[in-house]
Amino acid sequence: MPIEFNGKSIETTENGYLVNVEDWSEALAEEMAGNDGLQLADRHWDIIRYLRHEFINNAGNQPNTRTMIKRMSDQWGSKIKSKDLYDLFPGDPSKQGGRIAGLPESRRKGGY
Repeated sequence: MPIEFNGKSIETTENGYLVNVEDWSEALAEEMAGNDGLQLADRHWDIIRYLRHEFINNAGNQPNTRTMIKRMSDQWGSKIKSKDLYDLFPGDPSKQGGRIAGLPESRRKGGY
């Protein structure tokens, strides 16, 4: 089902993931998050940028939640728990976060 955005029809999979990673923009991420009932704040953007960096610069890597906890704990300067990430992305930090980051749907099993 495509997303109608800024006068364009952006192609997505049946689960709402972008078909073309190149279609992503921060404005589109805001729209996608809003459709999920989320308002993106600084910590959301930290996760989105981290996920995009890993995918684009690390051979398509899509970190799981455990890896995200370690990375965000380092970045934010305090130990966090999975609940902290789920508070930001209740639909699963790696999956919902990845979808809003414009990444393809992860095929790995489990989120932790």
